[in-house]
Amino acid sequence: MWVSIDFCLLPLGVDISISSYVSACISIIEKYGLEHELGPNGTAIEGDWEDVFECIKSCHEKIHELGASRIHTTLKINTRTDRKQSFREKIQSVISKNDSE
Repeated sequence: MWVSIDFCLLPLGVDISISSYVSACISIIEKYGLEHELGPNGTAIEGDWEDVFECIKSCHEKIHELGASRIHTTLKINTRTDRKQSFREKIQSVISKNDSE
């Protein structure tokens, strides 16, 4: 099943800056070959369900390896059965409607 998610991982008990942890997760996402886009408060990721959630697990494992003893993650999960729609298509759909006004 194709899935599109918003992924926000917060390592707890570490320095106030988490950019190095985010960077480590981006490297993992890229190793999985998943389509993704970094945002200011999370990362959009899309791909096959099993690949996406295996990637999330790998991110958790890596962040624990980097010293975070606790992680709080939020996910928004989107699936469709009628067609495969990328997160970029969803954004463009909203923009095109706004442009036509």
